[in-house]
Amino acid sequence: MDRYMKEAIKEAEIGIERRHGGPFGAVVVRDGKIIGRGHNTVVHTHDPTSHGEIVAIREASKAIESFDLSDCELYTTSEPCPMCYSAIHWSRIPVVYYGATKEDAAKIGFDDQLLYDILPRQEKFEKIKLVQIDREECLEVFEKYEEDEERQLY
Repeated sequence: MDRYMKEAIKEAEIGIERRHGGPFGAVVVRDGKIIGRGHNTVVHTHDPTSHGEIVAIREASKAIESFDLSDCELYTTSEPCPMCYSAIHWSRIPVVYYGATKEDAAKIGFDDQLLYDILPRQEKFEKIKLVQIDREECLEVFEKYEEDEERQLY
């Protein structure tokens, strides 16, 4: 298992344990070092934009005092939603490693199909390289989330 994806999974587990939101964790890596971490805190912060990727991007940008993360990589437990994909684009992160797919996320209640229909991806215009890794390990985090009968659905 990739060591950075392992850290993204740890972030997701923290979020599940604290009931902060969905089972989504992310880390931003620069020169082999994690400079930003985040997990979904939508429920905890009452902020619908507080997805794991965005929290990690905000922390990384603050750490290096720049909006330009073009020399970084992002590791996330799930394929980025359209909002997170946009944040990745604006932060100029060129490569994203993700675990679970958008279809996996839809199966546990996070269905963004309407947005994908409105904003279809044009593969030939993609600037961000998306690489799927460690899907099975990320699905284990999704299962933990689903098993929590006290989780707040949103």
